[in-house]
Amino acid sequence: MSRTLIPLFDEDTGLLLLAGMGNTGIDCFEVSSSEPFLSQVSHCLTDTSTKGVALVPKLALDVMSCEVVRVLQLTDSCILPISYQVPRKNSGHEFHDDLYPDTVGTTPAMSAEEWWKGGNKQVERISLHPDKRPKQKAAPAKQTPAKKEVASGGSKEDQARDCSTSSSPLSTPSSSAAPSRSPSSTSGLSSGFVPSPSPSQTAKAFQNLMGPTSKFRHIQGTVMHRDTHITNIRGLNLTTPGECDGFCVNRQRVAVPLAISGGQIAVFERSQPGKLPDTALPTIQNSVNVADFAWDPFDTHRLAVAGDDAKIRVWQVPEGGLKETLTEPKIIMQGHTEKIYSITFHPLASGLLVSSSYDLTVRLWNLETGKQVKVLDGHQDQVFGMAWSPDGKLLATVCKDGKVRIYDPRKSTSPVQEGPGPEGHRGARVVWVCDGKYLLVSGFDSRSERGLYLYSASSLSSGAVSSVPVNVSPSTLIPYYDPDTSVVILTGKGDTRVYIYEIVPEDPYFIECSSFNSPEPHKGLAFLPKTECNVRDVEVAVGLMLTKTTIEPVAFKVPRVKKEFFQDDVYSDTAVWWEPALTGSAWLSGSNDQHKKISLKPKDMTPVSEAPKEAPVRKYLPSSVYLEEKTDEQKKDELLNAMVAKLGNMDDPLPQESYEGVDEDEWDD
Repeated sequence: MSRTLIPLFDEDTGLLLLAGMGNTGIDCFEVSSSEPFLSQVSHCLTDTSTKGVALVPKLALDVMSCEVVRVLQLTDSCILPISYQVPRKNSGHEFHDDLYPDTVGTTPAMSAEEWWKGGNKQVERISLHPDKRPKQKAAPAKQTPAKKEVASGGSKEDQARDCSTSSSPLSTPSSSAAPSRSPSSTSGLSSGFVPSPSPSQTAKAFQNLMGPTSKFRHIQGTVMHRDTHITNIRGLNLTTPGECDGFCVNRQRVAVPLAISGGQIAVFERSQPGKLPDTALPTIQNSVNVADFAWDPFDTHRLAVAGDDAKIRVWQVPEGGLKETLTEPKIIMQGHTEKIYSITFHPLASGLLVSSSYDLTVRLWNLETGKQVKVLDGHQDQVFGMAWSPDGKLLATVCKDGKVRIYDPRKSTSPVQEGPGPEGHRGARVVWVCDGKYLLVSGFDSRSERGLYLYSASSLSSGAVSSVPVNVSPSTLIPYYDPDTSVVILTGKGDTRVYIYEIVPEDPYFIECSSFNSPEPHKGLAFLPKTECNVRDVEVAVGLMLTKTTIEPVAFKVPRVKKEFFQDDVYSDTAVWWEPALTGSAWLSGSNDQHKKISLKPKDMTPVSEAPKEAPVRKYLPSSVYLEEKTDEQKKDELLNAMVAKLGNMDDPLPQESYEGVDEDEWDD
């Protein structure tokens, strides 16, 4: 859950202090009227979490110790003063007027009646110089029998202690009753400062205060070695429809559309990387333009292709890859009356395929019989995207008519839920996230800006529960969601940037992680099964990036220190989604099942959760290291000692003194 952020601003110094409720730190920023506008000054680490904060009035500051701000931190059991001091040479003996402009006084500028009548007077500003401050009249002390007893019965120290405990149930450290003149002994600063971060880290400091951060926030995308690339691809089709991912992959091979008449598709074996020959390659000839295509998730040899002629052709790639051009598909399925947009296999049941078409229908096909088994209606315009739920029971669609729909194909041909989708009409994609509790839609707003929209799968009619703007670009963001990490990776055809977010089922819903940038625009990005990840290098996803002439593997890694251990906090048991959980006929008859799961831990690795515990390392230095002001004499001594150490000891013999001379009788006459 997000934490409430409490801002405290001192207009005299321009310092902005931010404290998060429940956090153990207070960030200090300097606000400027020019760029960079906001720069972080310090980060104060406290021993206990914050329940509340308040600024102490300026007149209460110890100006002779160069104290510019003092904050009172409320914790579970006490109130702690935190002092901010500027180190100066003559601190404690001289008033530094450059630190203390005249501040707002305590005398009201007008009465309530004067303000009500239209008065606009300002409160008179006063100096903080001890000799120039206006003298305040001492308030008459109230004499009570209890205080008389205290005054007569103990020392002044005892009186102070008794009054403190009797007036409030909260106790304050006795050393903090008055501000100390020693910077290193100040209550707040004694807990330590960390060095001020760079401007690029300032935004991250806000995120740390405002809510949770992701363990994947520093995820790194890396293009693998050139030896793993497939190069010299020629005649790539760069004009595939927006509903098509551009190319598709499985564990063994890659299918790429070619810009050759007849709707030809090239198939490359992943086990045979390198430069392709300049000669013609064997292909799959569809005889019509390709609209979309997809590998069967349970059969690495079966490729389904949707064409412009409203037919779906199913091809069988022989063992070892294409040796000759294929012209006869194994199955031809026909039922749509107009061009097909996209096709998607069922994630659990074998032999089931769903397709969408310009005839505004979504049809379910059984590849075992080669016939359609369901026709879903209710769409008023083009279907941009479809996605099966993780349990395989429901089908979600996003449509150009501005609606997001959920179908239960075995029970009804009409949607069981419907709600407002993205306002833009350029394109959209949909994917189930957070164990099927939410739908993530990537689309466009009314200004054609790309964005992400999160919908509750149980109440689509309520609209998006959260959204995140991304950028302005013409291509639709294609999402890949990893259910093990809840990380979604998105990019568009023709983009150079890959966006990464962690999706959480509560506010803030979207946690942005580091992005990956490719050196040139890519035409698509498709991902491999989780078993292709090198867990020893903490890879959480491995994809293949299609460029104009190459296919390049990209590994997404989480930086970790103890790589010798299996990172079990990153790798949960993963579903064996490349094996069917049930047959298509069983699913159609009403059966349900789930994929079995396996661990990715190698036998010779120990989980990091079982690693030996190390002694905690102090990550910050005492404030005295940063705030101590050295005298001129100390600086001279340090400089002199450094010069002497560099020159060496003057009493040491010179190197030439160790050389041996020549005897007199050895000289030539």
